[in-house]
Amino acid sequence: MQCSNNKLQQDITATTPITKISDTHCQNDFDFSPYLPKPRGALARAIYNKHISDRYMNNFDRSKWYNCNIEQVPPAIAAKFVQLDHDKESMKFIQESEEKSDWIFIQIWHVIVRSILGWFMTQTSINGWLQRGSMFVISSAQFLKLLKSDGDWHRDSLIDLGAGDGAVTAQIAPFFGKVYATEVSNTMRTLLQTRGYKVLDVEDWDADRKYDMIACLNLLDRCNTPLQMLKQIRQALKPNGMVFLALVLPFSAYVEIGSKNHKPKELLPIIGASFEEQVTSVIEDVFHPSGFKVESWSRVPYLCEGDLRQSYYWLDDALFVLKASDEDGSS
Repeated sequence: MQCSNNKLQQDITATTPITKISDTHCQNDFDFSPYLPKPRGALARAIYNKHISDRYMNNFDRSKWYNCNIEQVPPAIAAKFVQLDHDKESMKFIQESEEKSDWIFIQIWHVIVRSILGWFMTQTSINGWLQRGSMFVISSAQFLKLLKSDGDWHRDSLIDLGAGDGAVTAQIAPFFGKVYATEVSNTMRTLLQTRGYKVLDVEDWDADRKYDMIACLNLLDRCNTPLQMLKQIRQALKPNGMVFLALVLPFSAYVEIGSKNHKPKELLPIIGASFEEQVTSVIEDVFHPSGFKVESWSRVPYLCEGDLRQSYYWLDDALFVLKASDEDGSS
């Protein structure tokens, strides 16, 4: 999403451990014999493989995206967990992604353009120029559930740090009177302005404003200085303000701009092998020392529009609603 105070919405299919579907995933779900022999041409093989992955995902139990083994986290953390599930808005995103991925000639055009523009543009800017690669994190209804609200919830100001094309912002924007955003990519900034959001400079978004909610969605793992980012966020909150934060787990840092080797200057001390272990570490080793307490948290899929290979992709996302704790987090 954003770093150096802006969202680096890179190409999720190129630089993150996406969930790719292969024959191995599918062979136990249905008989492959009607599809044999496999086609030889590159395009025909791509269409064939996409058909296989689509059939697998149509039979996939999507409830697995949202489930956690609460017994593997400390009781105090388990008590804050909010169970979510796929709803109408998340299914709409999946259906639209499936439709777009079937536009074969447009997908081929995207591949050609990306191969050319990739020499001098970031994947984020290319996606913005093509208006492809939109993400989905949470629906409006899921957002209210995470806030433990019955729907009568409204605040004055929101800023979405690294808002990308604004598709994720749009799900939570209706609950705020004023919506601000930051973004490093000029093409994405233009899309945000088209949506009516006030785009602030990535270097001074926190200079003279305080916010009721600061959204930091899938940004810390794309940020050169994530600990500094958390410090800025805490200082920019209004009294009793909240942070809406998403983080892909297992944690894997990748900095698109500002790092020669794509590694961040600051490393988050996240440990553990499983999703639950890393959630515990994020809370205890990152949030608490940074001066935050957890109000609620959940697990959702971080969805991305697909391509010729697959209709959509996903990562495991941990969602957190945070507030500033009594500790100042300066240490």
